[in-house]
Amino acid sequence: MSYEWKNILLSPAATIREALEIINKEALQIVLVVRSDELLGSVTDGDIRRGLLNNLSLVDTIDKVMNKAPLTADSSFSKSTLISLLESKRISAIPILENGKLVGLETLYNLLSKPKLDNPVFIMAGGFGTRLRPLTDNCPKPLLKVGNKPILEIIMQRFIDTGFHEFYISTHYLPDMIHNYFGDGSKWNVDITYVHEEMPLGTGGALGLLPKDIKQLPLIMINGDVLTNLDINALLEYHNKEDSLATMCVREYDYQIPYGVIEKSGNQIIGMTEKPTYKFHVNAGIYVVSPKLFNSVDIDTKIDMPSLLEKHIEKNEKIVMYPLTEYWLDIGQMTEYKQAQKDIISLGL
Repeated sequence: MSYEWKNILLSPAATIREALEIINKEALQIVLVVRSDELLGSVTDGDIRRGLLNNLSLVDTIDKVMNKAPLTADSSFSKSTLISLLESKRISAIPILENGKLVGLETLYNLLSKPKLDNPVFIMAGGFGTRLRPLTDNCPKPLLKVGNKPILEIIMQRFIDTGFHEFYISTHYLPDMIHNYFGDGSKWNVDITYVHEEMPLGTGGALGLLPKDIKQLPLIMINGDVLTNLDINALLEYHNKEDSLATMCVREYDYQIPYGVIEKSGNQIIGMTEKPTYKFHVNAGIYVVSPKLFNSVDIDTKIDMPSLLEKHIEKNEKIVMYPLTEYWLDIGQMTEYKQAQKDIISLGL
């Protein structure tokens, strides 16, 4: 989002002259009318011209000319969704809301001038998806559709929207179906390289199949059944700042014991807590790994990522966690798959 958007905020009591000065000064060519962080409306030069033609003066307040129902977008919308929305409405900027509160303003110019990021992206797409049978009897789980797109395409598009272009996909179960759908990635103007596991090697072991000429930059790994609107740039920036061997995305998970829990000393009760809730951080299936780590995995090594990371933790090497607060869903069972069909409508992915 544009860093200058806070310069275009005015209260409804501000004058039309003040709004006009901002429109003439700022590149965004729009004023957002707010009360605290509540968006009340928007004002463009066209709104002001119409107001002046209706005999308003420059000292009148902007609430008399503002558009009280401006088009807005949710903060979870992907770049491709925002671009389509702006182009279809023939507008250049749109306010961004989160839980009904104004959090920014996105512009078509900013969306179309995305940076190119050379970090490789590794998507794990080799699983059998046994818990989603019979849907996966003749279709790999990453190709199951959520809305009108396969899960794997939704994941990949999120990275493409951010500026990534170099993809590696690990396959095992029904690999030809994945190859036939995605090809070499040219349909999306990206490069896709496939690594095939003859026998399942685990998420960590799949790193050993990556080609030796892969770019020596932090690599982002993600399971091929994860639906999320994670801010990938923020994750990568965090990893680089921490200078860690690996970063694991984690999700807070609450577990409530459905009974009263007794504290004791010997056979004496010293306290009771009714149905306590405990909070844990669980693995979200998304990692950033340094070249040192992914180069260290030998070919045909069978190991999962948690076990691989534990080996390095035992050596006192730096492994950090990144709390994932955005939307996240692990589509492992039919319940989650049905939930994803509902969520995709509002996510804009």
